[in-house]
Amino acid sequence: MKSTLQYRAYLNTKQKLEANYWLRVCRYWYNRQLGDRFDWWDNNRTKVNACPLVCPLPELRDQPTRYGQQSQLPGLKTDLIKVFHSGELLDFTRLDSTVLQDVCKRADDAFKRYISGDSNGLRSGKPRFKNQSSYRTMVFAMVKPRWIYLVRKNWLYIKLPKLGMVKVRMHRPMPDGAVVKRVSLTKKADGWYINLTVADPTVPKLTPDQIVPTWDNSIGLDAVLEGDDYIATSENTKYKSAKPLRKSLPKLKAVSAKKSSKRKGSKARRQLALRESRIHQRIARQRQNHRYNLAHLLVKTGKKVFFLELLNIKGLTKRNKPNKAADGTYLPNGQSAKSGLNKSWLDAAFGEFITTLDYIASKAGAVVIKQKPAYSSMILSYRNEVIFTDCSIRKYYDPVEKVLVDRDVNAAINLKRLGLGVFPSIKRRSGKLVVSGDMDNSTTKQIVSILRDGTDTRSLLSLWPMA
Repeated sequence: MKSTLQYRAYLNTKQKLEANYWLRVCRYWYNRQLGDRFDWWDNNRTKVNACPLVCPLPELRDQPTRYGQQSQLPGLKTDLIKVFHSGELLDFTRLDSTVLQDVCKRADDAFKRYISGDSNGLRSGKPRFKNQSSYRTMVFAMVKPRWIYLVRKNWLYIKLPKLGMVKVRMHRPMPDGAVVKRVSLTKKADGWYINLTVADPTVPKLTPDQIVPTWDNSIGLDAVLEGDDYIATSENTKYKSAKPLRKSLPKLKAVSAKKSSKRKGSKARRQLALRESRIHQRIARQRQNHRYNLAHLLVKTGKKVFFLELLNIKGLTKRNKPNKAADGTYLPNGQSAKSGLNKSWLDAAFGEFITTLDYIASKAGAVVIKQKPAYSSMILSYRNEVIFTDCSIRKYYDPVEKVLVDRDVNAAINLKRLGLGVFPSIKRRSGKLVVSGDMDNSTTKQIVSILRDGTDTRSLLSLWPMA
């Protein structure tokens, strides 16, 4: 089984200068390859829906490929290359050959995803030219065992080609018998990091078990954006939201405003930009720490099947359409309030949480199943009645069963019923919802007992340290 371990690397001053120089060369080489491919497509292809009146006669040459552009490297190493916009002279011989070859692979993969799509048939957007903030990683594709020196329990020394011995802090040990397949060096806001891709033959490949969902081994999860809640479960529990962006927004706004007031290219602006990037890094780490802790808490419940709602995050965070009057003026369209909701959806990062939960659950032999959440938040889970007709109705007291039903917990129970195939069929007739289907008496008793005896664990995540 292959896995990637990330460690903090402590480069000396000379190594930092050289590594930054390497990144500039890699960035130039990547942008040069993209520009060459764009020029070939502009000169050899025309639009489908238009015929140009003037057609250039370009130099006849084959379409640029990965290995065709890679064969240009020996010629580039014979002399210094001058960058047009900065006038800097770049020496390709100072870089390791595998690093430059990996740049060719990255450019080719980006263009392939744009032209033909990935393995799932999904195409990416047009590749962009890289700047200092978007190209930060160099990959050493061929690793030799003599590169690695284990000196102490918590320290590791890696001898990288043409960079020398790099000191690495091992915050967790490497697996016994693991073989390092690839090494990558990444520059982040707070320093340099080394990623070791290791193959551990002692760990078998993850194969999902054939699990039959039942009422006892499954749990429903509903995404919540109300108050401080993040996730509601079908066990009548709620987990607290981290809200890292909301909590750090005042400090982020102050630093961003101060940075904008400084002259571009000045030392003060660069220092404030570094401080701003560290705030963004802290927000990302807090968000990652929260979702991993929550995923482990859910997996430790012992459930084998997790039913989640199928969320369209892109549609939920979409801007409202402009509301144009007859005289051409624009009317209020509610985008001011919608922008705050969009920020909350993006700050919650439910898509990343679902991916993390799927990964953690698969290692524990569990599965994650997504369900379409249509009408799941409106139907009362133990009586098949339309109760929560409006989002403002957060709780409902049933005088018959003498139980207080939370809207989000009720939706999580309905997601579980959807996964188990006991959710009623719903139709619209004359604009009204018609619920058809009988409730099993045993299922009703189980749901009512959960709503009565459930515990609230909203403060449980506060025990976990934040990054």
